[in-house]
Amino acid sequence: MNTLQIYDYLVFLIYFLIVAGYGYYVYRRKQVQSVSASHDYFLAEGSLTWWAIGTSLIASNISSEQFIAMSGNGFKMGLAIATYEWMAALTLIIVAVFFIPVYLKNKIYTMPQFLSQRYNGNVAMIMAVFWLLLYVIVNLTSILYLGALAINGISGIQLDLCMYGLAFFAIVIALGGMKVIGYTDVIQVVFLIFGGLVTTYLALNKVAELNGQTGMVEGFNYMFDQSGDHFHMILDRSNSNYPSLPGLTVLLGGMWIVNLNYWGCNQYITQRALGADLQTARSGILFAGFLKLLMPIIVVLPGIAAYVIHMKGGLQTEMLDADGILNPDKSYPVLLNLLPVGLKGLSFAALTAAVVASLAGKVNSISTIFTLDIFKKKINTEASEKQLVRVGKITVVVAMLVAAVIAPFLGIDKKGGFEFIQEYTGFVSPGIFAMFILGFFWKKTSSNAALFATIGGFVLSVIFKFLPQLMNLEFLSQYGFATLVEQKDKTMAFEIPFLDRMGFVFVLCVLMMVVISLWDEKRGIVSKGLEVDTKMFKVSNGFAVGTLIIVGLLVALYSIFW
Repeated sequence: MNTLQIYDYLVFLIYFLIVAGYGYYVYRRKQVQSVSASHDYFLAEGSLTWWAIGTSLIASNISSEQFIAMSGNGFKMGLAIATYEWMAALTLIIVAVFFIPVYLKNKIYTMPQFLSQRYNGNVAMIMAVFWLLLYVIVNLTSILYLGALAINGISGIQLDLCMYGLAFFAIVIALGGMKVIGYTDVIQVVFLIFGGLVTTYLALNKVAELNGQTGMVEGFNYMFDQSGDHFHMILDRSNSNYPSLPGLTVLLGGMWIVNLNYWGCNQYITQRALGADLQTARSGILFAGFLKLLMPIIVVLPGIAAYVIHMKGGLQTEMLDADGILNPDKSYPVLLNLLPVGLKGLSFAALTAAVVASLAGKVNSISTIFTLDIFKKKINTEASEKQLVRVGKITVVVAMLVAAVIAPFLGIDKKGGFEFIQEYTGFVSPGIFAMFILGFFWKKTSSNAALFATIGGFVLSVIFKFLPQLMNLEFLSQYGFATLVEQKDKTMAFEIPFLDRMGFVFVLCVLMMVVISLWDEKRGIVSKGLEVDTKMFKVSNGFAVGTLIIVGLLVALYSIFW
């Protein structure tokens, strides 16, 4: 039943009042303790604790594309989709050890600032504009639209009203600045995890009832017995989902580019740690790594549970879209509709918390890039601190409204929300990551090389995407780099899986950047290296112990569910 009862609304109202009230409290009490009012607004400089950084990272990352789209992928392909979450835990450690020290040592607060400081203003401005378009058109719209679809499916509230309601709630939080976002994210994550675990428990209990039993453990065991094919982390070529997760690529190939680019070269994410000292930032990121290990329990297992229930004859009509076609992305909303009154309201609040926190974090990053890297540098170089904050707040509202207006027209729900984000972000991730990684650790990397990665990386991605229409790629299939995929015209063609495509483009970008940089050196063009001291990569004993625990858990998980 896709409606909420009075007790569900009461639970949701309590959640809303707690988050909004605490956010207002933080906003009223915050004092400028940084070098400027703008840095306090955009970065919460020096005021976020390690636990606030860690929870804010998770709150900003976990949203409708995980709860809805990743749960849908759990229904479709099983536990393998959890690789995005579990590999992220290891990626966060790498970012904490090698990326964050470079940013903090060189006083870098935005990603375009890094590009300007390391390369030149042209590269920085091109990427600033590009990031704004990517964040608004791909990320903000998908989070908003998928979240609205989920809430509509649970509550029956009109889709447009759901979308504008989420946008309004996120604007209220985002207008308070990064400190308000960071500390309200702590509450959001509590609701997210607790509500998510309740949903998982009840979903597994529903599965157990299919076998005449009750309990989470019994449900998991029955689910494992009935859908063993859904509990493999590494897919073989015969699996129909291989194009989405092509075998060992998730451990040795393109998955690293996805994660390192997202967690290490992304304003939306790194912004949480850039206002802290190194030890605090590292502790917060390590904490986020531990929370990442927990996420598949909340966002993937419910999808597999829905698959088992459907396979056993349940949810036959509930999983269909308006055209009568099975839609895996309906898994999570359908499960929430099976929950009892009150608990449904709690899970509804958890889903809303995930969407709102992610929207607020994303739109704050959009505001930061536009205000500090475009408005202050190109439009009004003499702008006061108050003017910058005012422009930042206006940007928050405008970006959210634009996303709400265009989201329904992008076909986000047709492709599958999670893959929509991953594939279209993947057109630029290889070039951006190549530009960052060489810029960090190879002083000879030139601005011309970075410009090639910016534009050339995108062009190469487009070429690889449409290569199947130009030539037969069957010869790559023997190496596992091409699979038969149905085209829009219903014909079959060999395509390169997008994760492999990202790996190829990254390697080509690095090779071309090396060639261009060496050629520029011969021509006497001097490159601007960053200040890097190997001592800053040394970690504390506590961080090292935490790293070993995470690595040990990952080895165990991949060994068990290989």
